[in-house]
Amino acid sequence: MVRDTKFPARLLAAGIGVGAGLGALISVASSGLAAYFARKIIVPENAPEELDILHIDGFPPNMRIHLPADEETTVPGTYGLYFNQGSGHAVIGDIVEYDPRSRTVSREILSVTRGDIRRAWQGRWTGIVYPDPIAAGVNFEDIEIRSDAGNLPAWLLPTDHPEPQDTWAILIHGRASTRAEGLRAAPVLNTLGVPAIAMSYRNDAEVRVETTSRYGLGDTEWIDVDAAIDFAVSHGAKNVVLFGWSMGGAIALQTASRGRNRRFVTSLVLDGPVVDWVNVLDGQAKKNLLPTPIAKLTLEMITQPWARPITGLETPLDLDRMDWVTRAAELDVPVLLIHSDDDEFVPSGPSHALAGVRRDLVTMPSYSKAHHTKEWNIDPVRWEDDVANFLEAKILPKD
Repeated sequence: MVRDTKFPARLLAAGIGVGAGLGALISVASSGLAAYFARKIIVPENAPEELDILHIDGFPPNMRIHLPADEETTVPGTYGLYFNQGSGHAVIGDIVEYDPRSRTVSREILSVTRGDIRRAWQGRWTGIVYPDPIAAGVNFEDIEIRSDAGNLPAWLLPTDHPEPQDTWAILIHGRASTRAEGLRAAPVLNTLGVPAIAMSYRNDAEVRVETTSRYGLGDTEWIDVDAAIDFAVSHGAKNVVLFGWSMGGAIALQTASRGRNRRFVTSLVLDGPVVDWVNVLDGQAKKNLLPTPIAKLTLEMITQPWARPITGLETPLDLDRMDWVTRAAELDVPVLLIHSDDDEFVPSGPSHALAGVRRDLVTMPSYSKAHHTKEWNIDPVRWEDDVANFLEAKILPKD
């Protein structure tokens, strides 16, 4: 007997229906996952306190903290530790002991700037050693920058140098950070006689509207930096140097190229900057094992008008406009580019590419063991020397 190998029409139709349904389900799941990651990129959130504080021993000024050993807590240098939902802060110094068997590390507590660390059980490791200007040992005044986003709190850092410069610095922090991040530059700027503004910008925790705020990744925040330049110029600045950390670097580059005050911008100092967002987001997708089609859909969602109801973005982001490897020929001011080669969040490749094609303008010293935006923490003397030498060579008047 010869069997009929053809599917009955009824079963074939059922199979097609199941396949279509499964395909639709997969498509919906993929879209949902892409939407989740798109919102993770652009929706502001406070960095969590997830580092266990295992034990505190000793008494001030000789205290130690015991922590799980990970890729951050085992790196030499000086760091900050926020605790109690950011209300507490301590300065953590060198490694005293490392136990590979228990995977724990003991480090010095150099100071507790606020709060009671003995009562804390979790914290957040950070490069922010100075949580405020008082901790940085510099003069300051609380001011507000007036932008279309509202009144943005900032610190004016007037220098106590006997001959202050007419070049001012604007300090622009990175994504999910605060204006305190820029205070690492405050002491060297004070020594050089450069007044500075450590600013906040739209979407910061201090000013954000929780349900509607969305990061522009530099494509919108530069408007607030332009407003900070207004303040500086109205108070005597003739020139401005923009300092940018991480996403703050992307913001600085946009300000220097698009701002109505760009004529005042004479140089940039960028630390771990985002020079090419597509490169960063691609790297994060791979790190999170995100399939390529979903990663591409994620990028499409933050750059295309059709996804605005999903992302909540008023205007899609122009990532091409923030690709400074492609736009390298448009760079027109000197740049000090500090970027560690082991940066785990913003790969240093695009920074090297930019420095390679614009050797006429870009100075890029070699850093290799600092992770993301922690070059100062590893070696503050070297970082400050690099900054001082660059500013004195490029923009500050010679004696």
